Amino acid sequence: MATEDKNRATAAAILPLVGGAANVSSVVHCMTRLRLGLRDRSLVQEEALKAVPAVMGVVEDDTYQIVLGPGTVARVTPEFEKLVEEGRAAAPAAAAAPLTAEELAAQGAEMKAARKAKNATPFKLFLRRIANIFVPLIPALIGCGIIAGLNGLLVNLGWLTSVTPALAAMASGFMALIAVFVGYNTAKEFGGTPILGGAVAAIIVFPGVANIEAFGQKLSPGQGGVLGALGAAVLAVHVEKWCRRWVPEALDVLVTPTLTVLISGLVTIFGLMYVAGEVSTAIGTFADWLLSNGGAGAGLVLGGFFLPLVMLGLHQALIPIHTTLIEQQGYTVLLPILAMAGAGQVGAAIAVYFRLPRNESIRKTIKSALPAGFLGVGEPLIYGVSLPLGRPFITACVGGAFGGAFVGFFNQLGDAVGSTAIGPSGWALFPLLDGNHGLGSTIAIYAGGLLVGYLAGFVATYFFGFSKDLLTEFNVSQEPAASPVAATAPAATPATGITGPDATAKEPAGV
Repeated sequence: MATEDKNRATAAAILPLVGGAANVSSVVHCMTRLRLGLRDRSLVQEEALKAVPAVMGVVEDDTYQIVLGPGTVARVTPEFEKLVEEGRAAAPAAAAAPLTAEELAAQGAEMKAARKAKNATPFKLFLRRIANIFVPLIPALIGCGIIAGLNGLLVNLGWLTSVTPALAAMASGFMALIAVFVGYNTAKEFGGTPILGGAVAAIIVFPGVANIEAFGQKLSPGQGGVLGALGAAVLAVHVEKWCRRWVPEALDVLVTPTLTVLISGLVTIFGLMYVAGEVSTAIGTFADWLLSNGGAGAGLVLGGFFLPLVMLGLHQALIPIHTTLIEQQGYTVLLPILAMAGAGQVGAAIAVYFRLPRNESIRKTIKSALPAGFLGVGEPLIYGVSLPLGRPFITACVGGAFGGAFVGFFNQLGDAVGSTAIGPSGWALFPLLDGNHGLGSTIAIYAGGLLVGYLAGFVATYFFGFSKDLLTEFNVSQEPAASPVAATAPAATPATGITGPDATAKEPAGV
């Protein structure tokens, strides 16, 4: 405990001398140095920093590097990260000038802030951490997924046969090693040394595990997939932290990495790979069973409840499920159904446009936000239009339910519609579509689902989305100075189609 207090005291001494928590943009460490991304280096009190007993020196580079020495830096860094997070949480949020109640943008922003505060439960924070592990992988999943789709198209057409093997290698290389990246990000997110998490997860994809027997059967390279990698890296973090507490600092650089990989590796090989493999297989089997038997009903529920799921932040739990399905089957059959929630939202927004012909402000907002909505970026429409109005949010969910039922119905008939990557939705999902009955059939079913979602969302909102009081209140001309919702609503990340309670986390919502 005394050692922990000393490390925290060192971190507490360093933080104010580098400008405080607000000045720190990133925190990592190498073998001997605490490497900080600083927003304003002029705030660093370098001479006072050098006078801190644990500080051996500083180095100016792309990052501001504080030399603490082996062993010490690995113990001080987690304490420093905790202090930075505590400092940011304690700092008063930037107070925006109060806006009038008539501005829907302000109402949407307030609702989002309130939901974000409610989402700060241990369970939801855990889900957010899971999302932080997988979200950085999305660009590679998208890029490799599109290349895989292009390669499949060329193979089916018999074109460029000399090029398709190269495309196959590009598309498959990342997926073959995705467990390593998951392990690296997991260790980083849970406060361990990232490369050790990656090293332990690499055991899962090592071809030599085929010669090892566990639970009475031979292991297979990749068995357990991303779930096994996640579990192995979390275990590695705990083993590493245990070692940091008990291993003398002089031996830390040699003993801690060795014990971390050894202990975590043995548990992974003779336990986690088998267990995670069984869980992964069960996930794939259940998804297939759900859509094969539930069909339209399952699609109705999934498409209809996805927007509320996003509002609660619970959609993050689906990210490893999507990734597992992509790893197993080459595509996730859940995402195209969930993407119908965005279609319902677009249909609802168009209905609002026609139902409020005198409200220039809202109509201008909808016109500016609709292109992004068609591409799957739904946040401006949700937080700026449908959610503050109330009923249109519910009718948007109805549209998503009908679109999901349409796609689910065809899944029940045997036409699986899937996505080779997570993140995009709406029209942006077309290049990533894949299925079991040819690309043409897959595209037609997905496009049909979008049309059904648009139409159902429009009809439900036009006829049932407004009470008389709501129409009286909002179907009036607004002041020209009123801020467009699209300008004031929190911005979503186009690459991932985020529509959730924390857009800064870049969570893929698939709407």
